[in-house]
Amino acid sequence: MSNWVYESVFYHIYPLGLCGAPKENDFSSPVNYRMDKLYGWVDNLKEMGVSAIYLGPIFESTSHGYDTKDYYNVDHRLGDNESFAKLVDFLHGNDIKVVLDGVFNHVGRDFWAFKDLLEKGKESPYRDWFEDINFKYESPYGDPFTYNAWEGHYSLVNLNLKNPEVKEYIFSAVKEWVNKFNIDGLRLDAADCLDLDFVRDLKSYCNNLRDDFWILGEIIHGDYRKWAGEDLMDSVTNYECYKGLYSSHNDKNYYEIAYSLNRQFGEEGIYKNLFLYSFVDNHDVHRIASRLKDSAHLYPLHILLFTIPGAPSIYYGSEWGIEGKKKRGDDSPVRPMLDIEEMKDKEISQDLKKVIGKLARVREGSNALKRGSYKEVFVDHQQFAFLRELDGEKVLVVVNASEEKVDLELDVELEEGYILKDLLNPSDKFQSTKQGVNVKDIPPKWGRVLRVEAI
Repeated sequence: MSNWVYESVFYHIYPLGLCGAPKENDFSSPVNYRMDKLYGWVDNLKEMGVSAIYLGPIFESTSHGYDTKDYYNVDHRLGDNESFAKLVDFLHGNDIKVVLDGVFNHVGRDFWAFKDLLEKGKESPYRDWFEDINFKYESPYGDPFTYNAWEGHYSLVNLNLKNPEVKEYIFSAVKEWVNKFNIDGLRLDAADCLDLDFVRDLKSYCNNLRDDFWILGEIIHGDYRKWAGEDLMDSVTNYECYKGLYSSHNDKNYYEIAYSLNRQFGEEGIYKNLFLYSFVDNHDVHRIASRLKDSAHLYPLHILLFTIPGAPSIYYGSEWGIEGKKKRGDDSPVRPMLDIEEMKDKEISQDLKKVIGKLARVREGSNALKRGSYKEVFVDHQQFAFLRELDGEKVLVVVNASEEKVDLELDVELEEGYILKDLLNPSDKFQSTKQGVNVKDIPPKWGRVLRVEAI
C-alpha cells in the first residue's frame, strides 16, 4: 500500500452539499464555480493536521452525484475540468492528497449509453452495458424493458462490469482523472457490489498509472478480506469500529469497541495486515454529535479515532460538533452547505477542532500510532487502555468515559523505572514499577496518550 496513506489524516467532503449546489441538475445552466469555495477551507484543514481529502462525487450527474451522467466532465454545478485541475494543484501545493469518489457500480438514467438504449431499444449497441436488460417487462419508469438497479433504486442503473467495453470506458475515465487532475486515489462506492475481477483489473491498471495510487472500498458488512488485499483494494471503510466507537460511549460499554479492535488487530487479529479507514460519521449516516447521548464523549471518542489502527477521517463540519440526522429518503440534513467564515465566527464549539489538531500532531509524531501493533491492556465499562508498539516505540492509550477522574493500575510489560510522558498533557508523567504503571488522575471524558521513555 502507498506509504503516504499511513501518514495521512483524511477530511471527507461532500462537495454538492458543502458548496450549496442545486439538488437537481438542469444540464443547461452556466457553469457555476462553487467548488472554488474549497480554497478558503485549506487553512482550516492545515490547522487540524489534515493531509488528504476524500471528495464525494464531482462528475456530471442528475442529482446527488451517485447518478452519473458523464464520467469525463466535472459537474457544472461545481465548476469545470480546468477549475478542478487548478484546485488539485493548490491542494497538492499545501501537501494535501486528493482522493475522488469512483462510482462504477451504477450510473444515472441520464447516462449517455442508457439514453441510447431508451431511444433505440433492442437495436442499441449499448444494451449489454447494463445488467440483465429484459424486454419482456416494463421498468417502474415505464421503459419497455427492465434492468438491475442498485438496491432497487431504479434511478441507479447497474453497469455490466463484465463487459470489456464498459471496463475499457471506465478505465479510460480513470486515466483521464489521473492525467488531467493528478489525483492520488479512489474511493469505490458500493464496493461490495463490484465484480472482483473488475476490482483486480482496476487495481492493476491504476498501479501502472501511478505506483503510489491508493484504492479505498466502501464496505459496510462482511469479511473485509474478501475485498481488500494485495491484488484487490488497498483498504476498506471500517464500519464495524464506526458503530463500536459511538455505541460504546452511549451504552457505557467499552467492551464492545475493545472486542472489535482485538478481533481485527490483536495478536490473532484477522485484519492485522490491513490498514483500514476509520471514521465516526460520513455523508450516509447521522452526524456523530447527533449520535452521542453526551456531547462530552466527543473527546474520548476522537482520542480513540486517532490512536486505533487505521487512517482517521473527519467529515466536514463535524470538527465543530455540528448536528445532523438523516430523514427517510432525505440525506440533506447530513450534507449541508457550510460557509467557512461563518463556522469560524459562530458561537459553536471551537474546542473539538483544537483537540483534533492536537491529536493529529500527536499521531504525526508517533510511528507506533501510525503503523504499530495493537494489544489490549485493560477494559471496563467506562475505561479502556491499549498499547501500540513499533520498532521499540511504545505508546499506551487510556480513555475514561465516566463522570469522575480515575486512577488505573495497568499491567504493562516494562522494565522498572521507565517514564511515561502524556503527549496530550506534556507536564504529566508517570513511572513504571515492577507491578506495571499506575496512571493517576485520568480526567473525566478524556484520556491520556502515554509514550514510554527511558529515564
